[in-house]
Amino acid sequence: MHDHVVGLADLFCNVHATLPSGITVRHCTDEVPFAFRISTGALVSRASSFGKCRLSRARRSRLKRKNNDFLHGGGCMCGVAGLFHPINPAVPAASALRAMTDAQRHRGPDGEGFHAEPHVGFGHRRLAIVDLAGGAQPMATDDGAIVVTFNGEIYNHESLRRELVALGHVFRTRSDTEVLLHGWRAWGPDLPARLVGMFAFALWDRCGRRLFLARDPLGEKPLHYAWMPDGSLAFASEIGGLTALPALPRGLDPVALDDFLALGYVPEPATIHAAIRRLPPAHMMLLKVGEPAGAAVPLRFWSPPREVGQGGADAMETLRDRLDAAVQARMMADVPLGAFLSGGIDSGVVTGLAARAAGQPLATFTMGFAGAADERADAALVAALYHTRHVAENGAAVDYLAMAREIPRIFGEPFGDHSAVPTLAVSTLARRHVTVALSGDGGDEVFAGYRRYRFHALAEATRRLLPAGLRRGAFGALARAYPKLDRAPRWLRAKTTLTEISLDSAMGYYGTVCKLAADRRRGLLAPTLRARLSGYDPSSRFATLMAECDPEEPLLQAQYADLHTYLPGDILAKVDRTSMAVSLEVRPPLLDPDLVCWGLALPARMKLRGGVGKRVLREVAQTLLPDELMQRAKRGFADDLSGRFRADGQRIRQRLTGEAMADSGLFDLRAITALVDQHEAGIFNHTQALWHLLVVEGFLAGAATLPQETTPTVAQRIA
Repeated sequence: MHDHVVGLADLFCNVHATLPSGITVRHCTDEVPFAFRISTGALVSRASSFGKCRLSRARRSRLKRKNNDFLHGGGCMCGVAGLFHPINPAVPAASALRAMTDAQRHRGPDGEGFHAEPHVGFGHRRLAIVDLAGGAQPMATDDGAIVVTFNGEIYNHESLRRELVALGHVFRTRSDTEVLLHGWRAWGPDLPARLVGMFAFALWDRCGRRLFLARDPLGEKPLHYAWMPDGSLAFASEIGGLTALPALPRGLDPVALDDFLALGYVPEPATIHAAIRRLPPAHMMLLKVGEPAGAAVPLRFWSPPREVGQGGADAMETLRDRLDAAVQARMMADVPLGAFLSGGIDSGVVTGLAARAAGQPLATFTMGFAGAADERADAALVAALYHTRHVAENGAAVDYLAMAREIPRIFGEPFGDHSAVPTLAVSTLARRHVTVALSGDGGDEVFAGYRRYRFHALAEATRRLLPAGLRRGAFGALARAYPKLDRAPRWLRAKTTLTEISLDSAMGYYGTVCKLAADRRRGLLAPTLRARLSGYDPSSRFATLMAECDPEEPLLQAQYADLHTYLPGDILAKVDRTSMAVSLEVRPPLLDPDLVCWGLALPARMKLRGGVGKRVLREVAQTLLPDELMQRAKRGFADDLSGRFRADGQRIRQRLTGEAMADSGLFDLRAITALVDQHEAGIFNHTQALWHLLVVEGFLAGAATLPQETTPTVAQRIA
């Protein structure tokens, strides 16, 4: 069996060419050449045997030089896809690979590439960022024995390259992708632990007859997979890459639906689709030819700290140095780069450091809303301080009901964080000017910026002062009796605090992140689905995660739980899908893995003191940001939808009791009608529940062929 690289110049010029296997290769552009790699049974000496295209000798020579530079690949944000059959040695169908990559075209508008041989096929869509001329994928070693399809950036690729060169490896490009090939030969499955970056990749080792999948430590880049009815494994960056396969089993996971209604996202490793799973962050999976379907299991290669350290008197200086290094590493690009700039500390610090490191004025982007949530004035202060090329727009005119249909299309499943809408808007704004944007995501999780951390620390301190019987009895009774004052001043809304104090630590913290309590969300479900969910509680994963940490460190327990649930499931999913929907790469320096470990391990007093979070990060920010910015309260990056939804009550009622919801058989439409009525009348604020239901309706409306009740029982899932 021989592996051939069919060069663009040898194949065609804006024509189709059919290879011996029947796979068709199409031309992308002369400026971004690519190769289609395929194994055949007979050695073919010239690709021109397959297609007739007369080029001048000079042009053929130039294109061949470009195609040789391709060998092979470069750092890029991309869409990856592939098929692997551990038993059947057939070459995967080209039509399937193309369907999977076409569904992810937005992730890589600059080019495409394919590789196919017995057992395995790869597809790739490329958004070129680094090594523009030499960055096509899939990428292979000289002998074709190792092939990779890669989405992401490896920020320490230069140091790894030097290490590999010292071991005798010879490189032909300056791309970070080539480091994965040589790194696999040198270190095998230990490779992911050596990488610093955001990544999701699949690597085929022909000699070892094995497929290797890996995803970055925090989950910045996605990787989904599904076992198909024929025993093959399909994988793709996005859910849409898998639903493009007609043979994919269709069915909705009822436990995932309950999780979504509770949390606003489907936590790892599940998706709303029963057949589709996510490779969890910091995990890898090794599949071998000859092993039965499902034999491989994800294995963890990185973990955040579960105990706190001593900190140090020089913590502020240490953090400043770490932030400087993380920001500068993420400014690696051969295309225009900018930064998201809100009025917050996190994005302000990133912007300040990036502006100082840039050799020219940094482009910055802000999306604002009329009213209390408008951060444009605050962002303008930072932009003026650092003389950035600042662009700001008003996002208040968005039709959220229309976006409730668009969001599930982008995510491939319901997604309940409505800040995805302005995130999409600011990504669209930024993409008009740059290809890469830095963001401040991660600061709240790493340095304890969320208000719920302060409440949890206070509740835990109170728990330890009160006997368990008193807490559960007296405080539990008070919590049940206290009215739910959604529209009252914040200091009067004590129901959540009383409830948390009455519960054990993990259950109490789950209560602060749960969007819809069990009685409220289950009351919206059809009786049959409600019965199927009996015995399942989404809080169990939080109890398990928090039990893995030092029980004397409640703040670290909460941060650790968020790092495994909310961060990858909500924040990073939101940023990746919305930015890649418009072909923009977003890099969050605050999620550098070493910085994350250092920040999480700080003593609680260095993160949270006097009711104020991110203490040590604030000390750094004071050296970088205007004083007036440091004094203002934290705001969320989202519009207030409660008033909009009251005004749009009739449209919402029609949507939520319409054909998609009725035909699904999942919901009690009378309960939903009552919910809309209460919100419209101002009796209760059901904004969160209504948004969750609207995006579920949007998902169902776009998935008309999705049958229900085809998933394992809840008891099977829990086991």
